[in-house]
Amino acid sequence: MQNRTRKPSHPGGILLRMYLEPLKLTVTAVAGHLGVSRKHLSNLVNEKVGITPDMAMRLSRAFATSPDLWMNMQKTRDLWEAEHERTGWEAVTPLPGVQDVSGVDAAAD
Repeated sequence: MQNRTRKPSHPGGILLRMYLEPLKLTVTAVAGHLGVSRKHLSNLVNEKVGITPDMAMRLSRAFATSPDLWMNMQKTRDLWEAEHERTGWEAVTPLPGVQDVSGVDAAAD
């Protein structure tokens, strides 16, 4: 489990603050360049949708980054949110024998 107390930044917010605003790019212009709808990119920068693998590929090409950068930001955010939503996952324990198969102490997390 992660030990962060602050919610990780949404990748769409980072896209807006670190790329679009400094480069003075509009959502409409970037959406056209990426080949996606303005509405979808707007939803992303307004943190209503997450980064998909396809979008990560498009952003990595457009902004000379790696798709892993975008996917890792999304994964970090998603895991933080899941960890802080009490849906019953915290009551799940390792299955009997899992430690023998994996060679890893599952309770060490």
